[in-house]
Amino acid sequence: MPEFFNVLPPDDARALLLQHVRSIQETELLPTFEGLGRVTAEEIRSAEALPPFPRSTMDGYAVRAADTFGAGDVLPAFLTVTGEVRMGTAADMPLKTGEAVIVHTGGMIPDTADAVVQIEHSQLVGTPNESRFPYEIEVFRAVAPGQNVIQVGEDIAAGATILPAGTCLRPQDIGGLLAVGVSDVMAIRRPRVAILATGDEVVSPASVPSPGQIRDINSYSIGGLCIGAGGIPVFGGIVPDDIESLREAAARALAGADMLVMSAGSSVSVRDMTVDVIAGLGRPGVLLHGVATRPGKPTIVGAIDGKPVLGLPGNPVSAMIQFNMFGIPAIYRLQGLQQDPFHRKISARLTQNIASESGREDYIPAHLDETAEGITATPIFGKSNLIYTLVHAEGLIKVPLNHSGLMAGDMVEVQLF
Repeated sequence: MPEFFNVLPPDDARALLLQHVRSIQETELLPTFEGLGRVTAEEIRSAEALPPFPRSTMDGYAVRAADTFGAGDVLPAFLTVTGEVRMGTAADMPLKTGEAVIVHTGGMIPDTADAVVQIEHSQLVGTPNESRFPYEIEVFRAVAPGQNVIQVGEDIAAGATILPAGTCLRPQDIGGLLAVGVSDVMAIRRPRVAILATGDEVVSPASVPSPGQIRDINSYSIGGLCIGAGGIPVFGGIVPDDIESLREAAARALAGADMLVMSAGSSVSVRDMTVDVIAGLGRPGVLLHGVATRPGKPTIVGAIDGKPVLGLPGNPVSAMIQFNMFGIPAIYRLQGLQQDPFHRKISARLTQNIASESGREDYIPAHLDETAEGITATPIFGKSNLIYTLVHAEGLIKVPLNHSGLMAGDMVEVQLF
């Protein structure tokens, strides 16, 4: 039997994998509104200024600021209201000294106005008919030039860079692009992630398992994680415990994908063939077999011609935790990202002691609660083949590499799902 794992700490193992991953160069044009989570393939500049006209930030009166200087409760400024700029129309009513026009939040103000008086800081003189102009108002607060006005290009100037290449698009990015008329974006093609389940005991989730059989859930939980990271899962089905079948299936799956994940077959056992199969797929092959973590120590990490390859443990908790650790970063790297664009980590106060062993990282499923004192994390203890420890959890408590445990009351790092 080969040596029992050449284990590395998780950070070192991940760095080793990522240095062998080659980013995808193919791009595709897609509608901006479909771009959530996609990575821009080129710099995007604004062809126009936003806003394209001066806009009011308040309901009130567009004025010449100088006409309000010195105004106060005792000695207000008197202005003549000559009209109203309705929403969605041009403000083509020039102001003369001592005049004002009604404006609304977000509406255009005339070029000859340079400030807006809030309606709360004014009152009508007498009891005029407000629908008939002109009439007078009193202004009780002076305004400075530019006050309560968004200037042309204050949001973004014409020709300015909106987003650099390699940006993972967020909802606010999509809104910003559409605001200046960018209706299509060039994005990196989504990575295709081939997923193979292995084992004579594994059957389709639609089947009724016979004694000794289990349903394949890893393919689909891993597939969900792929989608969340921007990848496209390609399900290769279930491969029996036969090395020739596994070699053929793995080679075929990798040829049509950017990444290969095999579930099970990573424990030290005479039936395990995953290491040999990965080693035979190409160069450099297996990078390491074993990571200093619990659960998931027997994970296999490899790469073939720039494509990441993972051999995950069969236990569902181990498989998901290890895919979070290696698979998701690899999918982001395939898209040209150097790190996870969504920082899914928080600090929480631990409610129970956690025992551990120095020299490995432990990941414990956790239930999170919001309390008056902040967020608390309660560990959910269970074996790595119990999927419902994850179903009932919102994240994973990390026990650092060289800690012998954590104490109730400690502030801990929690990786959110």
